[in-house]
Amino acid sequence: SAGASLFGNTQNKGFGFSSGLGSSAPAGTGFGGALGGTGLGFGGFAGIQPTQNQQGGLFNQQASQSSQLFNTASALSAPSVLNDERDSILARWNQLQAFWGAGKGYFSSSTPPVEFSQENPFCRFKAVGYSCVPDVKDEDGLVALALNKKEVDVRSQQQQLVESLHKVLGGNPTLSVNVEGVRALPDDQTEMIVYLVERSPNGTSKRVPASTLYSYMEQLNVKSALQQLGVIMAVSRTALTPAQLKQLLQNPPAGVDPIIWEQAKVDNPDPEKLIPVPMVGFRELLRRLKIQDQMTKQHQTRVDIISNDISELQRNQATTAAKITQYKRKLMDLSHRVLQVLIKQEVQRKSGYAIQLDEEHLRVQLETIQSELNAPTQFKGRLNELMSQIRMQNHFGAVRSEERYRVDADLLREIKQHLKQQQQGLSHLISVIKDDLDDIKTVEDGLHDGVHGRSSKLS
Repeated sequence: SAGASLFGNTQNKGFGFSSGLGSSAPAGTGFGGALGGTGLGFGGFAGIQPTQNQQGGLFNQQASQSSQLFNTASALSAPSVLNDERDSILARWNQLQAFWGAGKGYFSSSTPPVEFSQENPFCRFKAVGYSCVPDVKDEDGLVALALNKKEVDVRSQQQQLVESLHKVLGGNPTLSVNVEGVRALPDDQTEMIVYLVERSPNGTSKRVPASTLYSYMEQLNVKSALQQLGVIMAVSRTALTPAQLKQLLQNPPAGVDPIIWEQAKVDNPDPEKLIPVPMVGFRELLRRLKIQDQMTKQHQTRVDIISNDISELQRNQATTAAKITQYKRKLMDLSHRVLQVLIKQEVQRKSGYAIQLDEEHLRVQLETIQSELNAPTQFKGRLNELMSQIRMQNHFGAVRSEERYRVDADLLREIKQHLKQQQQGLSHLISVIKDDLDDIKTVEDGLHDGVHGRSSKLS
């Protein structure tokens, strides 16, 4: 009757999950009081289910464990079924089954056999791994649902699943189901993390605690309704309290050797973030291997996405660098055009005025710089020489590897121009020498005529 009346019409106006999901109960006795409980889970869906200690239950459990241990020891050491030498063979067979973790151990004709499971302390196929300690608080209200569906189907039907979950939880208009995340699990299963938000009439809202929501989902009628939606397991995502963590580490799990458990605690690479978890049997090992492969694929997918983003950023960077270079050239061209416009404007503004003193100094400096640049023995000659050497070095490898020499057209024109200037210089020098020779001959002729005239007068 409590489960049927939890999601009815609300009468009380108090704020909180107990008032938002109660029907006509007084304050503090609604959903939170009726379904109070805790659910601990870490390392995926390998959760720790809470134990309910009732009056007298602990004593009965200890007595049952003692009887189970005595029967197991009898089946492994001294069975008395046939009361002959065949009991020793049966003891060895029981030991083999106990080591394997499967089968039944017969030890007495009047007592039922012992069921050997992988949790028995003699099972050899055990190991200890490590899982991350959850850091989510109970106030966050996160509950993980394992769905027997593929991730693609869950994402495509996410809205329908949220509406169905809302109906299963009573369809109260003050409650809303939200999805925290969806990720794929091995064997075509999917994990969907949900939380419930309750809104009060005054406009404020808060999340329903994870332990309260998990306890309500574990009710038989709600659990059967969730199974119809494809939910195969629900785990409360809550962090362990220091007391719970201490109790978990101090008490080895069922069937795990205390020495191995202590060694696992010593070998823990990060005690603050990791917690030892027993792995019993090949099925559990295979499950963790599949989860590890699934996480590796997810990490590889994320790495591929990051790599693609880096490649896209590199392409954008190259494009941006090319645009920057183009804009620099454009800026230089515009600067030259602006300078030409300023020059023309200044010429028009100064037209009709006499040259000022500072302009005369500037003209003298410009003429000096121009004369230095055009001087053959100064910068111009050196620049021409450097250009010739650079072009010769650029074509040195190609010229050396070929049978015939090849000269660049620009370099050839410069050589022709240089030879032409040399030829002109030689021609000018020859003409000067010829003129000098003619002058010398004229002088000689004048001297010869003068000598003859003097000699004739003397005679």
